[in-house]
Amino acid sequence: MKEYLADQLKNVIFLGHLGSGKTSLTEALAYVSGRIEKKGEVEKKNTVSDFTPEEQVKQNSLSTSLVPIEFKDLKFNILDAPGADEMIGDISNAFEAATSAVLVLDATKGVEIGAERMWREIRNRNLPAIIFINKMDKENVKFETVLEQVKSRLGKQAVPFCLPIGKQDEFNGFADIIELKARIYNGTTSVDGDIYPDKMDKVLELRQELIENVAGSDEELLEKYFNGEELTMEEIKRGLHLSVLSGEAVPVVVGSATKDIGPLTLLHMIKEYFPAMSELKPNKGVKPETEDSIERAYNDNHPFSGYVFKTLIDPFVGTINLVHVKSGTLKKDQEVYVSSVQDVEKVGQVFYLCGKTQIPTEVVHAGDVCAIAKTEGVITGSTLSDKKSPIVYPKAFTPSPTMYLAIHPKNKADEDKLSNALQKLQLEDSTFEIRRNKETSQLLIGGQGTIHLGYIIDKMKNMFKVDLDTQDQRVVYRETIKNVATAEGRYVKQSGGSGYYGVVVMRFEPLPDKDYEFAEEVFGGAVPRNYFPAVDKGLQETLEHGTLAGFPVIGVKGILTDGKYHPVDSNELAFKMAASIAYKEACKTSKPTILEPIHKIVVTVKDEYMGDVLGDVNKRRGRVIGMEPAEDGYQKIVAEVPEAEIVKYTIDLKAMTQGSGTFTREFVKYEEVPGNLIPKIIEESKKSE
Repeated sequence: MKEYLADQLKNVIFLGHLGSGKTSLTEALAYVSGRIEKKGEVEKKNTVSDFTPEEQVKQNSLSTSLVPIEFKDLKFNILDAPGADEMIGDISNAFEAATSAVLVLDATKGVEIGAERMWREIRNRNLPAIIFINKMDKENVKFETVLEQVKSRLGKQAVPFCLPIGKQDEFNGFADIIELKARIYNGTTSVDGDIYPDKMDKVLELRQELIENVAGSDEELLEKYFNGEELTMEEIKRGLHLSVLSGEAVPVVVGSATKDIGPLTLLHMIKEYFPAMSELKPNKGVKPETEDSIERAYNDNHPFSGYVFKTLIDPFVGTINLVHVKSGTLKKDQEVYVSSVQDVEKVGQVFYLCGKTQIPTEVVHAGDVCAIAKTEGVITGSTLSDKKSPIVYPKAFTPSPTMYLAIHPKNKADEDKLSNALQKLQLEDSTFEIRRNKETSQLLIGGQGTIHLGYIIDKMKNMFKVDLDTQDQRVVYRETIKNVATAEGRYVKQSGGSGYYGVVVMRFEPLPDKDYEFAEEVFGGAVPRNYFPAVDKGLQETLEHGTLAGFPVIGVKGILTDGKYHPVDSNELAFKMAASIAYKEACKTSKPTILEPIHKIVVTVKDEYMGDVLGDVNKRRGRVIGMEPAEDGYQKIVAEVPEAEIVKYTIDLKAMTQGSGTFTREFVKYEEVPGNLIPKIIEESKKSE
């Protein structure tokens, strides 16, 4: 592959709802551009970008893959992102390398929820975009209906650049509104002809709208337009380029990826309307030592810097990191400062990736995307930079898990492999969490939902040969006391020789704002001071297992008020045991109860589902503590809900909002469980022992 400079490079992320045809479109672009000689098919499991066993079985993209395409002396780095919005961590990281976007829609389904969510991500990042309406050759497609949906749900900036010609099997091209030509496709090439008379009126009407949009992008063009002068084709394309860059125009094109209708035109549009890396503003970062702001431009003459936006685990090569070079150049064996380890490391191999195929290279220029292998300490989110002029770029925001599953290997012999495999998968996916809960003895994996966690489980089986069984996450409760109680604890065993003698009188009080506190009010040396730590330790050990269901006890202050000791038989163990007995005795009158974890959830939901979600939060014993507008047509609901009620909230919220609702969660506090639920919790706790 040739070397390309910043003014020849464009990085484009492909997004869309599951099944919209992103991967088929990427495959078609690779084919018509000559990147691949034979075109693969998703159904035949032989496409360039869906190369993992998990993707081939599901026939959906579950991980971002890179497909570099050379076209007209330019290079387009195509990032084929997952269609499942549960893979938002992978998508968010891919956005760090993308400077423009193509949103793919299924013409038979219009603007689906996944496409709408991805569009919000594109808009939030102010990326120039093109909308590609795919599958125009399918039955019951009505272009006008889909276009109206696009304008109403994605924004009025959406401007059709073409009108389809033919329907279903007879769909073979479109009328190009810019150049006033009919483009009829025959395999990978198109034949230009005259637009059919019955379409010309509509084409001219849409072209006039485009011209007005173009004129508004530049003062010189606007003046010419108002003077009634015709804009040249060069001026129209320049104006459209500016409009697309600013987001004032979003071109809408049509095609069929499987029939190669439209991909060639899309390549030309990426060339004409998307920004080259050299057109972009400098990248902002900080100096690692001082946190002072600094910038690096997409320029080979600046010191090297790059951002690691993805990590892959290859069974043969090991760790592969995908790097977006933000300034300078990168070569094999170059020494770089690695932000994640705050040290200098030597870069191993440097190469390009096309799907899983490695393409060797000597040097990678500013703006390009490459891969490195076997470089110590490099993880997703790392900044690599010149060791003499280090910089650190902000990490991509990735959400915390919303759902957990307990896992254990089906085969006990795989237990040793399990930990190593999980750690390697966590390198690939920063939104995947591993947590061992000592209280429930469960090993938990956390993710964004069933698709995300299912992908992890499948990878464990396919890549590491570890088969897993799963269980629901068990909620971790706490116990506490509601009343002040005083009790005596006696641990006396004297039968000749060294014995045990410890007597304590203790008062136990509820402590709302702290987990635990120990104090003493002993007068007259009833208990020598050297035994106070033993009483404290004995109480702490006892509070690890409450008297109701064995949950840890919090919110208790233990006060030693009196006691007795023996000059020969008293020892630390005796006083530890006495403290334990005193607490258990006190529980007979201190009204022990169970506390449950409360999580703060922030739900982002469409206006039309607000009532349903609020009602559901109430049914889950939740308290709404705030509401605020989010983006257009969306609201944010902030509530506090018991964790037991949201173990599978991800699934329920999607069902309730037709897939449009999302949420985040975080633990905030423990609160008392309603009395009617306590017996059930105690019963379940005993069963799990």
